[in-house]
Amino acid sequence: MHPVVLSLAIHNHQPVGNFDHIMTRATDNAYAPLVGALERHPRIRLALHYSGPLLDWLKPHRPDLLRRIRALAARGQVEILTGGYYEPILAAIPDADKRGQIEKLTRTITAEFGSAPEGLWLAERVWEPHLARPIGEAGVRYTIVDDTHFRAVGLEEAHLLGYYITEEAGVPLAIFPSLKRLRYLIPWAPVEEVIGYLRGLADSDVRPDGRGSPLDLALMGDDGEKFGLWPGTRAHCWEGGWIDRFFDALEQAPWIELMPPGEYRRTREPAGRVYLPTASYEEMGEWALPPEQSTRLAHLKHDLETSPWAEVLPFVRGGFWRHFLVKYDEVNTLHRLSLRAGGKVHAMTPGPEKTRALEALWAGEGNCPYWHGVFGGVYLPHIRGAAFSHSIAAEAIAEEAAHPRPFALAETADLDGDGRPDVRLATDVLALTVDPGRGGSVVEWDYRPARRHLGNVLTRRREGYHADLIEALASGAARVTEQEGLETIHTTAVRVKQPGLERFLIYDRWRRASLRLHLLPRGTTLEQMWRDQQDDLGGFATGAYAWELDEARGRAAVRLRRAADLGGARVSVERVIEMASGAHGLVHRARIRADGAATAPALLAEEWGLGVFGASGEVWAEAGGRRIPLHEPGALPEAERVTVNETHSGLALTFEPSAPVGIWAFPLITISNSEGGYEQNFQGAVLVLCRPVDLASGQTVEHATRCRIAGRPA
Repeated sequence: MHPVVLSLAIHNHQPVGNFDHIMTRATDNAYAPLVGALERHPRIRLALHYSGPLLDWLKPHRPDLLRRIRALAARGQVEILTGGYYEPILAAIPDADKRGQIEKLTRTITAEFGSAPEGLWLAERVWEPHLARPIGEAGVRYTIVDDTHFRAVGLEEAHLLGYYITEEAGVPLAIFPSLKRLRYLIPWAPVEEVIGYLRGLADSDVRPDGRGSPLDLALMGDDGEKFGLWPGTRAHCWEGGWIDRFFDALEQAPWIELMPPGEYRRTREPAGRVYLPTASYEEMGEWALPPEQSTRLAHLKHDLETSPWAEVLPFVRGGFWRHFLVKYDEVNTLHRLSLRAGGKVHAMTPGPEKTRALEALWAGEGNCPYWHGVFGGVYLPHIRGAAFSHSIAAEAIAEEAAHPRPFALAETADLDGDGRPDVRLATDVLALTVDPGRGGSVVEWDYRPARRHLGNVLTRRREGYHADLIEALASGAARVTEQEGLETIHTTAVRVKQPGLERFLIYDRWRRASLRLHLLPRGTTLEQMWRDQQDDLGGFATGAYAWELDEARGRAAVRLRRAADLGGARVSVERVIEMASGAHGLVHRARIRADGAATAPALLAEEWGLGVFGASGEVWAEAGGRRIPLHEPGALPEAERVTVNETHSGLALTFEPSAPVGIWAFPLITISNSEGGYEQNFQGAVLVLCRPVDLASGQTVEHATRCRIAGRPA
């Protein structure tokens, strides 16, 4: 038996846009108690990471806590890690932003805590081999990833008790493996079990190159929220005393040395060289897969664990983090907006405006709304909205610097990376992204004065864990509870935050967007539209349109054309989406013509996906003196004007059709899993303006809607 070095790295983060009460609860229940425990146990030495958004909140709200952390750092008890300031997935952002974000947090840490960091917390441990170069060039000496990365190249646990050196283009970087077993034990298992596991590691005798001292490092890097914020952990860790018992046990074990990873790197030689594949922690690989494949992978791993083939498990891997950009179209829209804005921002002339644009750009790159697993991620509309808001601001600052106000632009490019052209219309007030290949729909709708993506809705999708929920609800195994029993986030138990979730397990066939124009059978109902079970005729809502730009001074527009056979008739649709410089609104015009035999009576339905949010009663649609809340499906009588209101922001969207229309509205409610259980989230609403049409041969039907936008500026 030889001594073991235990190195703990605790990552503390809250995303841009999170609610103040969540920040307060996380600080009171997790971050501050851990600092207090370290003050009570001066022999416990470890590394701490605080993301930029969390530091930005702590400075005005808890400056005393920052002073206490600085004192711990000054006496050498804690090492502070750097990272991307806003906690981006570094692999997914341009190199200039990687370096800019790392250097910003490094400067902040140096000023706040009195010493320059040398280690980096890698967000979600998403590693790609090229990262060694930009991280190393930003002045970082080491980072931490999961042992999953190392096992994928054939290293077994006994070889994971040290750190390795990798490189990219000759730029070196030390890289530490975080042990999954420790991550699952701390703080869930009895303290004695954790100490027993460490004792087992002390009995290993792996020596680099067969010589020198045996590998002796046990490192765990994990979220600080597990020590008080996750369900049941406050009572377990602090009221029940688990952390103090654990620290007592470590202090009483002479064969365990507590050391931050940076000091270990400076005083120990590396275990060898390594080149790691693209990877993240094991669970992330499952979450990134499509739902059916994710479920199959989980079942396969479960079967292998008790089979003679269990030894192949380290080589059974899931998906790739970047596939979230495919899995969720809304994430790809946000990512592409960020890349597009970044290109314009980096082209700006250096100065205060560019600095302001860079800050907004980086704030929009935080990772939380770009993926989803057991945490809310993209399913949290306030986090998603904050990222859109900052990215919209960055692009607006850059475009206003390049174009004298007022201005109007119409351009085409592959804006979503699918190899097909899209259309972008932009003015000093609005910016639209139109996808001609998918129904001529508007997938991005940015209102610049308020820094709002007005189409910030989320498509209702099947998730792999929905099968577990359905099974548990059917068998009675689902627990409806608001009480916090201790469970790890890896539990297979099904907890639901409210009853009746199965009502909202509705899945959309196409992405929810704005300005889908439907031709429907005359008897189509609101219920069918809400459940996306309507029978679209001619593919006008989802099919490809021919298109051309229509640009004039002070005006930007796109013309869209599509034709389809309906029965014995040839039905053609011509549409125009138009904006004017300085105008707080847009116009959508449609002309529908039938040639040949008469078609059956139809319903013309214009769909708007609206990213409006608030509690029930705080968002509503109003027409003709009547009001309906948007949290339930509802209808208003025919009118020539309807307004959608959002109380907290003062946002009002007024729609003025050219003829009286029936008005339907329904919520987009998703069911997602979270660390606290299954929950429903209001993801905005859909407004449908519908009118009956008779398409006799040679007849033309014209329809137009003007949308006016009012709201407080950001």
